[in-house]
Amino acid sequence: MMADAQPASNAKWMTWTGWACTALALSGLVFSAVMKFVGPEDMVKEFGRLGWPDRLAFGLGILELTCAIVYVIPQTSVLGAILLTGYLGGAVATHVRIDDNFVPPIVMGVLVWLGLFLRDPRLRALIPLRK
Repeated sequence: MMADAQPASNAKWMTWTGWACTALALSGLVFSAVMKFVGPEDMVKEFGRLGWPDRLAFGLGILELTCAIVYVIPQTSVLGAILLTGYLGGAVATHVRIDDNFVPPIVMGVLVWLGLFLRDPRLRALIPLRK
């Protein structure tokens, strides 16, 4: 019964906590994108270690920043979270492939969805937590 799913009001603490999680995720994503644009030597070495040609860094930075912008706009935030999930899933796969630490992109994905879940009552109405 989808008609029964009404958005609940948002408690202030949920909104603030949601935006804090969103800010943490966005700061990491924007920092990562900027590093891809700047291309410091350590980032170039890391791309090589991960098996990616460094010529792809700029394009990946644009993709990452675009997804982050779509995520932070309230009207498109769900689409942005879905796009970031795909982007971060690729990061997880890249790290798993070389038997590297894959936890950071998972944590980033959890922050993206937790932030959105806490700040958007419409999403909580679609994905209710049972008592």
